[in-house]
Amino acid sequence: IPMATLQFTFTDSATLCRPLSQSPSKSVVHSRTRSFVVKASSELSRTRRQFIAETTAISVLVPSQLAKAEETLSEWERVYLPIDPGVVLLDIAFVPEDPNHGFLLGTRQTLLETKDGGNTWAPRSIPSAEDEDFNYRFNSISFKGKEGWIVGKPAILLYTSDAGESWERIPLSAELPGDMVYIKATDDKGAEMVTDEGAIYVTSNRGYNWKAAVQESVSATLNRTVSSGISGASYYTGTFNTVSRSPDGRYVAVSSRGNFYMTWEPGQAYWQPHNRAVARRIQNMGWRADGGLWLLVRGGGLYLSKGTGITEEFEEVPVQSRGFGILDVGYRSTDEAWAAGGSGVLLRTNNGGKSWIRDKAADNIAANLYTVKFIDDKMGFVLGNDGVLLRYLG
Repeated sequence: IPMATLQFTFTDSATLCRPLSQSPSKSVVHSRTRSFVVKASSELSRTRRQFIAETTAISVLVPSQLAKAEETLSEWERVYLPIDPGVVLLDIAFVPEDPNHGFLLGTRQTLLETKDGGNTWAPRSIPSAEDEDFNYRFNSISFKGKEGWIVGKPAILLYTSDAGESWERIPLSAELPGDMVYIKATDDKGAEMVTDEGAIYVTSNRGYNWKAAVQESVSATLNRTVSSGISGASYYTGTFNTVSRSPDGRYVAVSSRGNFYMTWEPGQAYWQPHNRAVARRIQNMGWRADGGLWLLVRGGGLYLSKGTGITEEFEEVPVQSRGFGILDVGYRSTDEAWAAGGSGVLLRTNNGGKSWIRDKAADNIAANLYTVKFIDDKMGFVLGNDGVLLRYLG
């Protein structure tokens, strides 16, 4: 098997986050007891029998009608998975040519497959990924046509050309800087891969050769530009905490300590550092549907960038997160988005993020919700720890 050659120059990447629960609202039917004086009359007896029969029918009918209504109150449902409780779900993807066929990744070498749009999932075994010495953490998955890619930690790269019916392991150089945390299928036999040290590599031949898209590591960039006034960037030796890619190939990444963020656009030789525009440390950042940025701070704050594109100007948006941190935001459309966080926090906006309301669907789920991902405007999922998966009902 030929060894994949990596033409390095750079390092630094990202990690992902995700929990949820559903608390059905309780309907209470109050009943009153009344006593009747019944006269010895067949007509009155008939009336009383009719009254009892009718009120009994009502008492049976009303609760069932309320229960049926409750089933449609929430736009999410929990999908129970055949995995250990301690598994953290990390990514999900579907085959574009078969939208019912998808894969779900997680810690402890978790790989699940669905063929009914995410209603049910079954464990999937990949012989080439089974190693007695390692318990892989599958971080990211992406499909383009029938071609698919999976990356994980310790360093592992899997490739399929038949929509996931079979997977082959692509050998990687031991000199790969950092852990692979993100991969994006781009075109025929092509992909873009990011490590947690900020390296970006591209391939056009099924992963057998990789070319560096940046000319130096993030650490080198920061230590070279420390005089530019990036707070907390001097002698930087850490990694990215999160990485997010826009549809047009731009990246935004948050430092592991959350004290600054960096961006990269196709064609740039280096990552560009940015001071955070807020007092609290950054939890996560990503792209809005309109091309702007959203920013989450530790403790639950949510900010939106002014305008579109890369900027350092943000405005805070009021959110009710019950004191728990918000960990991720996913856009279903330009107007509708969902935010998820600690202890089952689930929020929705219908105006592009200007205001948010809480959905109580996950209040009773004792898990953190790390990732919100919409495959399209009809299919979405929320991934959490302890094997929690929520499916969008719409």
